Amino acid sequence: QVQLVESGGGLVQAGGSLRLSCAGSGRSFRRLSMAWFRQPPGKERLEREFAAAISWNGGDTYYADSVKGRFTISRDNAKNTVYLQMNSLKPEDTAVYSCAAAPVAAIPTSRWDNGYWGQGTQVTVSS
Repeated sequence: QVQLVESGGGLVQAGGSLRLSCAGSGRSFRRLSMAWFRQPPGKERLEREFAAAISWNGGDTYYADSVKGRFTISRDNAKNTVYLQMNSLKPEDTAVYSCAAAPVAAIPTSRWDNGYWGQGTQVTVSS
């Protein structure tokens, strides 16, 4: 069993930066790929968008086109933590950001739905 807790969300002006953290518990955490998804306002949970993913050892990463070049995903397995550094934030980045853990490739796939999920952290970008 893996439990995930996100932190680091908040209110920031457009062009600013935030770093999200996802702390995991459970011995299998280090063997799982991790991903960040986001649920924009007005969208249902099932409509959440894939943002970024990283393989269990950090060797592979994948980014949605909408965040590529602005967001960076990383992990520290010694701390059981995954990060999402978000730079040059835009109002359209406003969403609830959730992390997920699953034994899948670090790519956007529906198989993340069957993994472990955190509760999410709110990110609001003002214009």
